[in-house]
Amino acid sequence: MIRVLVVEDDPVAAAAHEMYVGRVPGFAVTAVAHSRAEAVRALDRAPVDLLLLDLYLPDGHGLHLLRSLRAAGHGADVIAVTSARDLTVVREGVSLGVVQYVLKPFTYPTLRDRLVRYAEFRAAAGEASGQEEVDRALGALRVAEPAALPKGLSGPTLEAVTRVLRASPDGVTAAAAGEELGMSRITARRYLEHLVTVGCAVRRPSYGQVGRPELHYRWVAESR
Repeated sequence: MIRVLVVEDDPVAAAAHEMYVGRVPGFAVTAVAHSRAEAVRALDRAPVDLLLLDLYLPDGHGLHLLRSLRAAGHGADVIAVTSARDLTVVREGVSLGVVQYVLKPFTYPTLRDRLVRYAEFRAAAGEASGQEEVDRALGALRVAEPAALPKGLSGPTLEAVTRVLRASPDGVTAAAAGEELGMSRITARRYLEHLVTVGCAVRRPSYGQVGRPELHYRWVAESR
């Protein structure tokens, strides 16, 4: 079992990350920390194999935490879960043992893919017979080409709809999402239905006084 410490200052996001990790076979969350200080205390209490690390913490940058952990002899691997897109930060993270980056916002399948690949990399053991075997072990960490979206859907628009959905704990209608994003209700509904199809959202009908029921969509992390 791969033991995971979730380090995330946002309680809602932390709960979602904990739930996501728990759904991947072979992984277990041993603790959740909402700050750099809490992460250090958690690591002092019990060893972990992998940190799921947000880089923007209330009491210091995540890479500063990682640097201090390395100096103290902690050798856990790290998957950075962050909105940071600065490639200088990415390079520094790699030098400190960050094996994967997952950019927010993301869906469960995205994190699941990274965790499964990390598990494959970690499972490689023994002495390599040659360059090909070394390349194969390192290749487990490489991200596969993303699955094609259904015809007519775009990645940036899907990210925008996802952000609106995640920011609406009580759910959102296609009309409301479309109005906020400046698109038609029909277009917004196509993206929301796609998120339902891939298991990232749920829908429920809301019955008014007259007319057909209106569908409300809710991000799956807040509906389980």
